[in-house]
This record gives sequence, C-alpha cells and structure tokens, in this order.
Amino acid sequence: MQGIPSPTNVISKKAISIWRVQGSILYSILLLFLGTLLFFAFTYRWFLWIRIILLVITSLVILQALFQISVQPILLQRTWKYSIDEDFIQIRHGYFHTSHMIIPVSRIKCVHTIDGPLLRKFGLVKLIIGTVTSTIMIPHLLQSEAKEVKEKIVSIAKLDKQHEMNEQHE
Repeated sequence: MQGIPSPTNVISKKAISIWRVQGSILYSILLLFLGTLLFFAFTYRWFLWIRIILLVITSLVILQALFQISVQPILLQRTWKYSIDEDFIQIRHGYFHTSHMIIPVSRIKCVHTIDGPLLRKFGLVKLIIGTVTSTIMIPHLLQSEAKEVKEKIVSIAKLDKQHEMNEQHE
C-alpha cells in the first residue's frame, strides 16, 4: 500500500506582510495600554510592586512582539502547505505543533473565498472549504491561485451536480 504524499503547495509570501501588519496593530494597541498604565503608575506613585510588575509585563510583551512580528510570520508562511488530488485535500501547518489534516473529497459540501481590506490590498483571499461537520481554511492565497484551486475542488468533488440534485429533490 502506497502512502499519501505530503502536501507541497505553499501559501503566498505576501502572507508574511499581512501577519506583520496585523501583529504591529495588535501590539501597538497593547503597548499603548501598558504605556498608559506605566505613566499613571509612575506619575501617581503607585505601590512599588505594581510598577515592577508592569515593567516586567511590558518587557515581556516587547520581546513577544519582536518575535511575533519579525520571526513568526516567516515560520508560518514556510510551514503552511496544502495539496489537492482526486481523493484528498491535505492541509499541513505549524512549526512547534504541527497539524496535518486529510479531508476526503467526498465529504466536501461547499467552497468559497473571503477577503477583507487588508487581504484585498495585497491581492489575497482566504479559501474556505466546508465539509459535513466543519470548515477548513487555507489562508492567504493569491486571488488567481484561489480561483484555480476552487475550480479544481468543485470539479473533483462534483459540487455542481450535488447542488443540482438537491434542487431537483426540493
């Protein structure tokens, strides 16, 4: 019996920029909040232990922000892989904790794309694959690539015929 080959398609390198922008926005808001707390702590001479805890938390948040804005997006982009063949759709992602999903094509019920202002700016979309029990997302595909993948899934899963059969039964 031959094993299923590992997925080889990767998401767009533009995903790195999107994750960096999202991380920058998140950590800017968080650091602004912590900075405000630190300002009040030192201006109004809060207890020393509160000031020390706020300084430690702020330092840890800065270190985490540096990692999640500079290193993590690169690791995420390199580890997000997917593949589509006649029988299965595979999605593999994660660098410390790896998730590897294998979805039988026969379980697919719908496929659609989602974009937002940030994704549109970079020409990307998220591809959502709906199964009987859940939804699976492939993030940050180029719009043209997502269209091809979507059409391939629809043709393999024969979603148009299922939709027509459901309409006939109603």
